[in-house]
Amino acid sequence: MNDYFVHESSYIDEGAEIGAGTKIWHFCHVMSDAKIGERCNIGQNVLVASSVTLGDNVKVQNNVSLYTGVIVEDDAFLGPSMVFTNVINPRSHVSRRDEYQTTRVKRGASIGANATVVCGVTLGRYCFVGAGAVVTKDVPDYALVYGNPARLRGWMCQCGEQLTFADERAVCSKCGDAYRKQDQAIRPERGAA
Repeated sequence: MNDYFVHESSYIDEGAEIGAGTKIWHFCHVMSDAKIGERCNIGQNVLVASSVTLGDNVKVQNNVSLYTGVIVEDDAFLGPSMVFTNVINPRSHVSRRDEYQTTRVKRGASIGANATVVCGVTLGRYCFVGAGAVVTKDVPDYALVYGNPARLRGWMCQCGEQLTFADERAVCSKCGDAYRKQDQAIRPERGAA
């Protein structure tokens, strides 16, 4: 007996690993060698391709395709219809399977609806990618980026509130966590993630 839920309309290929408490909803396909952690929620019409890794407590909203090369760490949020790529210069008539690039979504990152993440980038811990953004380069930890191409627009608390810095220090108005900024890098003052 499985300790996870899979809707009857979905397909799980032999060799896929799925953690306890995970829920996989309608019309999904999880391919062989994919690894999905515990307590994940996989929305409708999601593809998890071979060799994709999802950490624990990852939320994948409807209509997302996670292609080979995507690595998602714990507590990340992938918004509805956001897009990952895995090849820089695809051509229908040229096989590029040996050119797949790794895209890493670090712990706690959130990606908004309809955003596109071009392969080969790393999205930093607890960063926030706005809806519709086109991410073409690495995103720092705790950064807020949006636009086409996505640009740094501010900084986010681990709890999801935007931070306002004064004298290189910010205190979240929602949860009270404090952060320091140095050379366009953010770090929590205390031992937070």
